[in-house]
Amino acid sequence: MKAEHLKTLLESPHPAALWAAEAPLDPLQIDCITAVMLKILDKKCKMSPEEQVALIAIYHEVKNRQSLLFDDSIHAAIHNALNARLGDSEQRIHQLREQAEGMIPKPVMKHFKRYLRESLYGV
Repeated sequence: MKAEHLKTLLESPHPAALWAAEAPLDPLQIDCITAVMLKILDKKCKMSPEEQVALIAIYHEVKNRQSLLFDDSIHAAIHNALNARLGDSEQRIHQLREQAEGMIPKPVMKHFKRYLRESLYGV
């Protein structure tokens, strides 16, 4: 997905962003959202395009909330990748994604993804 297309999609509040604004997400769940965002940017995400757009909208809504594992530098790297400001952003995003996946236990991420699907889609 091109950054221009993403920007257009995010100009009006996505229903997922509205959900995220009210959702009582804890710091580890915020980290899960950030990790999935990295996965989307690294083109390793298996979510449908519609689900990816929803997750991107959620990320933009919650990226400034308290994190358990990550500092602001990860959000700067995501920002740069979305805006294609750095030539090496693809490699940096790949490294950050691998790092994030190593920090968040798989059962935690699976539980979060299930929670997200149930909350957003009732599935």
